[in-house]
Amino acid sequence: MLGLKMATDPRWVNIVEENIKEILIDHAFCEQKAASNAISMIVQYPHYPDLVAAMVEICKEELEHFEMVHKKILERGFNLGFERKDPYVKDLNDYLKKNHDNSSRESYFVNQMLFAAMIEARSCERFKILSEQLSDQDLKEFYRMLMESEARHFMTFLKFAKKYSSKIDVDKRWLTFLEFEASLMTKYGKEQTMHG
Repeated sequence: MLGLKMATDPRWVNIVEENIKEILIDHAFCEQKAASNAISMIVQYPHYPDLVAAMVEICKEELEHFEMVHKKILERGFNLGFERKDPYVKDLNDYLKKNHDNSSRESYFVNQMLFAAMIEARSCERFKILSEQLSDQDLKEFYRMLMESEARHFMTFLKFAKKYSSKIDVDKRWLTFLEFEASLMTKYGKEQTMHG
């Protein structure tokens, strides 16, 4: 369903288990950024009422997820700490800016939707791995529950990319983006971060 062309390195979960604190903190900030992204889309596209309604729901879910992850952090005696940079997200953004014209409003919109969809797709895949392979039963169940909403969000962003573009072959752009993302995965999957 996700269409990802390269699976996460199976050793990633072992790296994550070496320091659960790091993955939880990174995950919390991913949820916060996802909520901020949804708010940004509401501000930019108020003329698409169905998109606004969908982004309100996504924002609420992402903030709820942030709260849930934050509780897991506190339950384990950790503190949230400070936001970290996400090189994976930067690489995706740089690719879209470099390879697809952002001068037209439509192209920029499609890029934003595909960017968000890709992050949700990879997050969903990572949550699935964590839900199946972590030794911590509590976190296994936690990530199983979160995985389903990530999949819904992924599909929502792709749907709007297709709905509100008339001049762009969204499927073709998505496929080339998937190929690029697969090439990125050769350098990721080696850190205790959600996308690293």
